[in-house]
Amino acid sequence: MAKTQTDKKKKVNAGLQVPRSYNVVFFNDNVTPMDFVVNVLRSVFRKQEDDAQALMLKVHNEGSAVAGTYPLDIAASKTNKVMRMAKQQNHPLKVTVEHAE
Repeated sequence: MAKTQTDKKKKVNAGLQVPRSYNVVFFNDNVTPMDFVVNVLRSVFRKQEDDAQALMLKVHNEGSAVAGTYPLDIAASKTNKVMRMAKQQNHPLKVTVEHAE
């Protein structure tokens, strides 16, 4: 009987796939205030102040940076929240969801 349960578990586990990961990417626009980006990174992505500042500077200096990597539904939800916040403040911030490598 133990062998039958083990065989069933193997069949069930064999059908499971690890969900794909997606990056939430911020892009520099030279208009959105740096403080706004830091606040978004802290409130939506739960970054510490130092990490949020460093990520904001990376976006500013390099043109883009990954704020986090998540399953698709979470990445899309966070992106939509950021875009709503930016729109409410009339900032042209661009944030996208991209396949993680």
